[in-house]
Amino acid sequence: MNIDNTHLCQYVIEPTLHYLEMYSPAASHMLLGVANQESAGNPFCEDHQGLGLFQISSSQHRSVWDNYLAFQPDLASRVRGLASQHQFLKDPDSELITNLRYSTAIAWMIFLQSEADEKKSQPEPLNPYWHQLYHEQDGFDGVLAKAV
Repeated sequence: MNIDNTHLCQYVIEPTLHYLEMYSPAASHMLLGVANQESAGNPFCEDHQGLGLFQISSSQHRSVWDNYLAFQPDLASRVRGLASQHQFLKDPDSELITNLRYSTAIAWMIFLQSEADEKKSQPEPLNPYWHQLYHEQDGFDGVLAKAV
């Protein structure tokens, strides 16, 4: 099962970025490209070591909370608002698999934590951050071109 790119942007990525008050076309394109590259649009992909649509590792997830959101209380509250009330307390990593909007927010927090400039008008300047943060060997440009 794959998620259609148009629907992923329209119903998950863009609303999440708007909710976080961080929407930009570059951010939307970047997240779509990462989702396609990391899991080929399948949130239950088992070919990688990460979790969910963006293949975020448990250590990346903890790092975002401990080293970035802990110092951004308003933003942390918004991100936490996307997570389920009870399951997040029992198993926060499961939210990366079952909650597309939460995992989208965490994926974007990874970029913010890395000091990527989410305000760029073109997605290409974010490519080096994608390579650094998501450790894939394949080229991002081809994936992004197919995704949009």
